[in-house]
Amino acid sequence: MKDDFVRFSLRQRIEHLLVMSLFIVLAVTGFPQKFSEAGWARGLVGVLGGVETARLLHRIAGLAFAAVCAVHLTSVVFLVASGRARPSMVPGKKDFADAIRTLRYYLGLSDEPARFDRFDYRQKFEYWGLVMGGLVMISTGLVLYAPLVVTALLPGVLIPVAKVAHSNEGLMALLVITTWHVYNAHLNPDVFPFDLTMFTGRITKERMEHEHPLELERLTRAAAPDKGHGIGP
Repeated sequence: MKDDFVRFSLRQRIEHLLVMSLFIVLAVTGFPQKFSEAGWARGLVGVLGGVETARLLHRIAGLAFAAVCAVHLTSVVFLVASGRARPSMVPGKKDFADAIRTLRYYLGLSDEPARFDRFDYRQKFEYWGLVMGGLVMISTGLVLYAPLVVTALLPGVLIPVAKVAHSNEGLMALLVITTWHVYNAHLNPDVFPFDLTMFTGRITKERMEHEHPLELERLTRAAAPDKGHGIGP
């Protein structure tokens, strides 16, 4: 068996790079507008070339982020519906059981940790948090992008509601990324100082055995030659 496995395709790695880059641009251009009275915000706006330039960059990045999300969700639905991909990010009963088992393991109440397949419950939580949070940011951002069009069809109170939701969701997303995701991708002792899997697309057999043993077993069965025992992949 090979010493490493392909974990992420080129498409998935490009999507991650785009989301990461656009998130940074949105944060750098958005938070100075949210905290416009702060000295650091005024200084950053000056570096960006003024508030109008910051708003323009924010809107361009926002529209690009919306396009990336639309392409991602459309491609995922197509691949799953056509049978070319497994719905491995959909939470199930096992994820809730794994969460309880992991907590018991950390508290010393269980000798065996939970065994995960392609994605564990923490990765699924983070993924769906990004999807749902992204939909909130996109929908409220579009409302703020074209307020006259929106108020011609819907009540005007929607504009301040969208502004508060957009601002607070952006702050929550930043906090989640800088704590949860940065820890798992950089500070976690298993990957410190940097997890290159999302950039190289490959993961070692040792990490598969430790982090995704059920997936490793499934891939091993699928790769094994048929010896006439009636066991399929």
